[in-house]
Amino acid sequence: MELDFERCYRAVDSRDQRFDGWFYTGVTSTGIYCRPSCPAMTPKRQNVRFFPSAAAAQTAGLRACRRCRPDAAPGSPQWDVRADVVGRAMRLIADGVVDRDGIPGLAARLGYTERHLHRMLRAEMGAGPLALARAQRAQTARTLIETTGLGMAEVAFAAGFGSVRQFNDTVREVFGAAPSELRTARRQHPVPGGAGTITLRLAYRPPLHAEALLDFLALRALPGVEEVRDGTYRRGLRLPHGPGEAALTPADGHVTATLRLTDMRDLAPAVARCRRLLDLDADPTAVDGTLAADPALAGVVAAEPGIRLPRSVDGFEMAVRAIVGQQVSVRSARTTLTRLLTHLRPPAPTPGPAGVDQEVRAPGERSREPEPLDRPAEGAGSAAGTGRLQGFPSAEEVLGVPDEVFGMPAGRRETIRGLARAVADGSLDLAPGGDREESVRRLLALPGIGPWTAGYVAMRALGDPDVLLPTDLAVRRGAAALGLPDAPTTLDTYADRWRPWRSYAVIRLWRAA
Repeated sequence: MELDFERCYRAVDSRDQRFDGWFYTGVTSTGIYCRPSCPAMTPKRQNVRFFPSAAAAQTAGLRACRRCRPDAAPGSPQWDVRADVVGRAMRLIADGVVDRDGIPGLAARLGYTERHLHRMLRAEMGAGPLALARAQRAQTARTLIETTGLGMAEVAFAAGFGSVRQFNDTVREVFGAAPSELRTARRQHPVPGGAGTITLRLAYRPPLHAEALLDFLALRALPGVEEVRDGTYRRGLRLPHGPGEAALTPADGHVTATLRLTDMRDLAPAVARCRRLLDLDADPTAVDGTLAADPALAGVVAAEPGIRLPRSVDGFEMAVRAIVGQQVSVRSARTTLTRLLTHLRPPAPTPGPAGVDQEVRAPGERSREPEPLDRPAEGAGSAAGTGRLQGFPSAEEVLGVPDEVFGMPAGRRETIRGLARAVADGSLDLAPGGDREESVRRLLALPGIGPWTAGYVAMRALGDPDVLLPTDLAVRRGAAALGLPDAPTTLDTYADRWRPWRSYAVIRLWRAA
């Protein structure tokens, strides 16, 4: 990745937080690397090098600054939204694929040889897949050291290291301190929670419109799986080594995440999925700047800066939700999904008042009138009480559900089963590292899935930032409310000026409706 020295140096000199995670500043005179926003004195030009990733800086022999904690900076919005091989590889590495399956497993998921994958990552990120995974292991280890009482050997293996010696050497090299020194420093602060519980901060680039995020999630919350209560979003997770639960509370400059894990090896995947769910690696300045250039959207962008694209922790779950809600109100969809969950999971407490959905389907998927979009009361979409939440069922579990449990037309029931079969046998990849274009093609090939459903899944499950749903009735109503053309074809043409952020425009049009 090419980094313009003058532009990067100006960002460092102004301590611009917007560039945190876009690149890293290496200072050769001190042997450390920092965020662009590091409060330390600006280094001299002749002592500065810029790196596209923390792993590249570490490979160059630099250690992380103890003041600005560059290892805890937001992820790069570039690889978060890119659909090419490098972007997919970075998302899979963040999800822990290298720790679970090694470099051969990562290369197989992407369809490339290990050698060619290494060349591509070195060219773009300044480091190969092993170095990138090592940088993530180091950050996971630091989190476990500072927030749990696990023994150092347990931390080493939970973070993905092959040996305690490798763990010790890496921590000293990356952070300039022994693991025991990091733990001594954190003992000044009490650690909340019990065994298997970790509380940490998830950084993001401001601004973040937290109310819009929580409203969106509350309106769609499934009892027993997720809830919104007192400004906190909680949900169950299906993780590689066992079930987990996340509680996410937006705060100033970060989201407080309390994770309850069955297996500490799932820390990195849990963090990656929570970041993806809340779209914390987005660059809101870039998104809002593009959308605000349209006079029709300038007012809503100025009134609500930092609107994010709520995504998902489970692509299969998002696809099932989209199919179930194709021709029914959100209340009916929630009833159907609750029946499915009750069959596959222990009964959940009685839910509070149901929220309402504003999306409708494209032609061929039969549109319906949206219900009133009242803002939910505090706790709407929540289960009564805060009992243990569980992740959405797997594709294999859904395949075993009897016909009578689905409670929906036979055609839609078979669409869900077709989806589940495709996900279970690996012919359809809805994971963050999947090929978006190929996944959409395979979705559209399934009977009962049309352009609206495939687009919705691409936007929320696959993280495509540039999806427009021009036939969606609420999108058209939002467009009309803002003085935009509301005919699908005309709106589709008009929306070209919003590229590559049309998914974010959809969220704003839904809110305008």
